[in-house]
Amino acid sequence: MTSGSVTSATARRELLKEVYEQARGCIACQLHETRTQVVFGAGNANADLMFIGEAPGADEDRLGLPFVGRAGKLLDQLLGEIGLDRKDVFIANTLKCRPPSNRDPYPNEIESCSGYLRSQVELIAPKVICTLGNFSTKLLREDSTGISRLHGRDEVRTIGTRAIRLLPLYHPAAALYTPSNLQTLRDDFARIPDLLALDPPPQPAPAIEPAPAIEPAPAIESAAEPGPETQRAPASDGRPEPAPGTEPSPVAGDAQLGLF
Repeated sequence: MTSGSVTSATARRELLKEVYEQARGCIACQLHETRTQVVFGAGNANADLMFIGEAPGADEDRLGLPFVGRAGKLLDQLLGEIGLDRKDVFIANTLKCRPPSNRDPYPNEIESCSGYLRSQVELIAPKVICTLGNFSTKLLREDSTGISRLHGRDEVRTIGTRAIRLLPLYHPAAALYTPSNLQTLRDDFARIPDLLALDPPPQPAPAIEPAPAIEPAPAIESAAEPGPETQRAPASDGRPEPAPGTEPSPVAGDAQLGLF
């Protein structure tokens, strides 16, 4: 399920830790004022398969790990149905901090976080990326076409300096709150093993002066109004919000990144 040598996997983990440390201190947008902690992502740093969702919810903000609520449990179930486990993949979000009240991300927040996500993609170098929902799909495709028209249709896209097979999927929350979407999501998941079995797509020629791998986006002071998007499910699973001033659970760098 993984690619590359042990040495390259070790190097990727160390470089990911560097990006994680930068993200932990990020104040590029207003979300740093309300987060409990940064939810950088977790999983196998040498994975062939990467999932990218929208933004952390309340549970994720509290624990510092992605997809730990009901949507995460469904994601685990769907992975199991195709013979995979969390230890086989890397999971991240478009945003690394939770938007207040679980609202949709603002455009400036996505822009501010995009450098961290692109660094993750560059370092992990997956063969396949599954985008979960509208926001990550539109960001990585650089196109406004909605998920309802794209789900289950793979394509090769260049993300940063890498060509990657991209498979847009409904967000698991959409299946939780609209049960008719569950079978569609299950059918689309069933395509993943065949995509992983393909050879990686041809890579573009390297630039003469490649951009540095770690380059967070600059701060943008004013927040744009959110546009219409698909409904997002509450991510707290009914559990209480952490009290103001409550210290987050300590999560070491290795645990935060999974690094199975």
